[in-house]
Parts: sequence; structure tokens; C-alpha cells
Amino acid sequence: MEAYYFKHVLKFKSPSGTSRGVLRTKDSWFIVIKNQNRIGVGECSIIEGLSPDPIQTFEQTLNEVCKNIELGLDYFYEKLSSYPSILFGLETAYLSLKSESPFLLFKSSFTKHAANIPINGLVWMGEKKFMQTQILEKIKSGFDCIKIKIGALDFETEIDLLKNIRKEFSEKDIEIRVDANCAFSFDNALEKLKHLSDFSLHSIEQPIETRQWENMAYLCENSPLDIALDEELIGLANDDKDKMVSVINPKYIILKPSLIGGIKQSEEWISVAKKNKLQWWVTSALESNVGLNAISQWVFNKSLSMKQGLGTGQLFSNNILCSLYIKEGCLYYNPDTSWDLAFLKRF
Repeated sequence: MEAYYFKHVLKFKSPSGTSRGVLRTKDSWFIVIKNQNRIGVGECSIIEGLSPDPIQTFEQTLNEVCKNIELGLDYFYEKLSSYPSILFGLETAYLSLKSESPFLLFKSSFTKHAANIPINGLVWMGEKKFMQTQILEKIKSGFDCIKIKIGALDFETEIDLLKNIRKEFSEKDIEIRVDANCAFSFDNALEKLKHLSDFSLHSIEQPIETRQWENMAYLCENSPLDIALDEELIGLANDDKDKMVSVINPKYIILKPSLIGGIKQSEEWISVAKKNKLQWWVTSALESNVGLNAISQWVFNKSLSMKQGLGTGQLFSNNILCSLYIKEGCLYYNPDTSWDLAFLKRF
């Protein structure tokens, strides 16, 4: 058995804004494992300023992983807790190696093209006209749930955007989620949440910075708008998972496998959610179609009741051509569409 890795810089079709800044490119690394005539492929996806993986030693760690690939996944679970994206890449690479096809990781009616995954449409921050255009495009293309990034524009401008949507589309027509990416200060967060609740929103993700458990608990208890925790999950040790949700008591948690330690850690978070009667959904962390495919196939088998955040594959101009596609607000997998294996040409 042998392995290697290589870097792939994903290029956004259009600059994509969040409260942390504007994204034009996004780095990913692919791990490829070879055993006789079989290959396995996994993706390690990093979001600068958000992923906890130490970037200074990231490629050095990948190199060591590849040198010691025969030690197996359990060994790396113990050694790489501070590298969640590498763990996700390794998990999926080993799964890929064992599968009949490198990209068929979890067989289901989804991978047979007999079912789909309902997803939300993502609207990035930008100038008001740009955001209005995105919103209308998502609605016209069949999405009945949209997620809007907020927190970078003037708050009144963002309120006007929501007001204009609700003038044309009721809560029954369009479910709206907003994502503040920690942009609000605690001092004015509750006031802003009250304003936002006027527009019949589904929820808001991570309104304030992480590790303010008492403050977040206060918001969850007093906000008229349901709160979903996202960044709050990143970097938490196993012993702290139950403690965090019991203190904060959110309505929802959001799982990003690349940021929280892969499928194994995501499964643990789902158990915590069930134990504490929380609802959850999964979103991508701007992976290429390789990582997105693995997440989608895994989550389909989880008896989904909510829209998932898995519509990011169309963001990049140089993504990997694959079997995934989006139609009328749902993600599909067409096994008759071949993957472009040119990116694996190093074998």
C-alpha cells in the first residue's frame, strides 16, 4: 500500500463574501491511496481563518501520513485530533479504497439516481444589487429554501433585502436561513435578532463569536429567532460536546465534517444532538466535488428531515467533473455520468 497527496486550488466563479472577507480561491489537498490495482481518494479542505488545522505544519503532516499509510485509520484517529480536515480526507480515502468504485462510498437509492437530497440555495454577501440578483436566481431555479450570508453590510441594508423578499414571497413560499458567521457583538445581538425575527426566518447561524457559552445561552433563551450553532462546534474535545449543548441549549447544530473531524466526529455530534433533543443539518466546508460527494452519500442515510447545505459544488470554475448535479433545489447523483479522473494523472 502506498499514498501521496497533492494540492488543488479551487477558483470561485465570482468573488464570494462573508463577514470574514471575500473569497476568490480556496485550497484543498487530495490524498490518494493505492493498493495493488485499487485506488482510494479523499479530500482535505481548509478554510483560511476558520479551519483549526495548523497550516504551518499541514503539508508536513500530510507527508508523514502518506509515509505511514499502512498503519491504518485507527492509528491516525489517535494522532491527528488537531487536524480535522486530514482526518476527513483519510476516512474517505480508506472508504474509497474499499469500495467497488473510488467515488461510490455509501450505496443507497441516492447513488442509484432514485432519490435526492433537498438542499438550500446559498446567497453570498456583496453589493445590494448583487445579492438581490442571487436571491432571484435561486428562487427561479427551484429552491424553496435559501441561506443568506449577513453581517458585512450595513444592518439596515440587510433588513431591506429581507423585507423585499418577504414582500414577494411568504414563509410558505420560501424558507430563509441567515448566517452571521460570528459578526454580531453580544451587546447588540438580541436587538438585531428581534429585528430579524420580523421576517419569519427559519434560523440564524452563529450570531456571536464562539466560546461565549453563557452569552450564547442567554441569546438562545431570549431570542425570538431560533439559533443554530456552527463555528461553536469546531475544536471541541469529546468531553466538551455534551457540556456545551447543555449550557447553551440551541435549537439546532450544524455539522461540517471537514472542520469537526470527519464522519466519525459528525456521528458523535449526531448522538449528542439526539440525546439533547436538538435538530441538526450538514453543510459543506467549500470542498471540491470529491469531498462534497462523500458528505452527500453519507448524510443521505441519516433519515433527513431538513434541507442540507450541500449546494456549493457549482461555486468553482475548476471543480472536478462528477456525478453530482442540482435540479430544482435538490442534489442528485447520476451514476451514468463519469467522473473526470484527469486530476489523478499522477498515478
